[in-house]
Order: sequence, then C-alpha cells, then structure tokens
Amino acid sequence: MNTDRPVYPTALGASSRETITLLGQDLARDVMGSVGFGELAFWLATQRRPTPGETRVFEAVLAALADHGFTPTAIVTRLTYLSAPDSVQGALAAGLLGGGSRFLGVTEDCGRFLHDVLTGVEGALPADDAGWDALALETVTAQRAARRFVPGLGHHVHKDGDPRTPRLLQIAAEEGLVGPHLSLFAAIGRVHPQVLGKTLPLNGAGVCGAALADLGLPLELLRGFALLARTAGLIGQLAEELRNPVANDVFLSVDLNNRSVPPDPYVSEPLPAPPGTDTTGGRHG
Repeated sequence: MNTDRPVYPTALGASSRETITLLGQDLARDVMGSVGFGELAFWLATQRRPTPGETRVFEAVLAALADHGFTPTAIVTRLTYLSAPDSVQGALAAGLLGGGSRFLGVTEDCGRFLHDVLTGVEGALPADDAGWDALALETVTAQRAARRFVPGLGHHVHKDGDPRTPRLLQIAAEEGLVGPHLSLFAAIGRVHPQVLGKTLPLNGAGVCGAALADLGLPLELLRGFALLARTAGLIGQLAEELRNPVANDVFLSVDLNNRSVPPDPYVSEPLPAPPGTDTTGGRHG
C-alpha cells in the first residue's frame, strides 16, 4: 500500500461514497434547502457563515449588479449565442470576459482604491462626518493633481444620481454595516464638487465595491462577486433572447450599414534611440 500519496487539504467540497461535505456541513442534510445561494457564496469565499445582516447587504450587492440593460456584456452574450447556439457556456463566458475597467470591474477598482487610502491614514480613522469629509477632500484633491479619476465617481446614464447608491447605503446602515470604506465613499460624494467644480454621481458599481470591502471580503475577489451577479443577468439575457430575439437585428444593423473606406495604415511611434547612438545618419554639421 502506497502511504506516500500527496494530500490536498480543503475546507470546501469533499465527497465520500455516502456523503458530500461542504464547509464542514453535510451538503444534503444541512445545506440544501436551508442555506440560500447568496449566503452560501459568501460562506464559500470567507469560510465563515455570514450573519443575517451581512447576507442582506451581500445579496443587495448581487441584485444591484445582476443586470443593467443592453451593456456590452449583454450584447456580446446575445451575439455569441446567435453565432453558436450550441454553446451556452461560450455565450456566458463571452459576456463575463467583458467585465473590465469600464463595466463591472469598477467594483474592484473602487474597493481597492478606498482600501489603499484607508491603509495610508496615519493614526486613527475619522470618527465623524467632518473627519471623513476632510479625508475625502484630501483624497480627491490628490487624485485631481495626479490627473487620475476617482473610481466609482460618475455614470454615463445616471448623471443626476444612481438609484442603487442611496439604497445600498441605507441597507448597510440598517444592518449596522457602514464601515470605513462606505464612510469614505459617501464623503467623496459630498466633497468632490469643491475640487472638480461639478457634481458627479456615486455609481452603483463603486458603492458595491465599498460595501463588499466593508464586509471583509477579499479585495482580489471583488470583481469575481460582480461577475457572479452578472452571470444571473446574462442567463436572463439569454432567456429573453430565446423568447424575443434581437441579436440578429443588432448584427444586421451593423452588417447592412457599413461603408467601405480607404485603408488607414497604422504607424507606430518611433522608439527612442539607445544612448550613444548616432541618429544623424552619418552627417555632422
């Protein structure tokens, strides 16, 4: 008998001939029918069971990010399904791959940004709104001076306010889960007009990132939770596409309305010459 086989420890799913164990629970007896999917997703990521309040905030985030209309991720999912109806997984994957810095990825970008600011604070964090406003003002001013955007600030549609933001802040407050990330994010919303000279909305993806960070979820996985939420939305997009298809109209709208233009060759910028290189072509004045 070989006793030198490698061992791969895991606190997640493990199976024997008779049972399946998940997070130390009997899957069939203790989890199925007793634990909601949102609660389970949180539990899987943290390996601790969330409180009811944490579950409520987490599931509110998932609801906020599930679907937001005909975004690029939704369109590409429908178009991929039009091209390959035999590959539902391909259509879903195509949509999820579009979760980047402009769509969905803002959740992670904002959470990381706020966390970096907070970890850079010397001494105790602010204890009241005035203190948070001062920190936010310093933060936005530094971003403006560096010509960098503040993640989570602004929205291409909800220019007068993203309805998801005050609702998530309200839910977190009701559950006593407004932590430093949400506090700083809300303060940025209050003070940024002083620096930028205009008022921009705090967008839903950003407030979701702040809320997830306050829940103690791994910063490296914040985009993953946004993708988890959007998977449900993309399944909904495909279900609607089956009932009321629009992908072919989108395709034909582009295909039948293109126009031929002369080639526009790409010319790369010349690389700087290495030090000591003669760039005069041998001609010296």
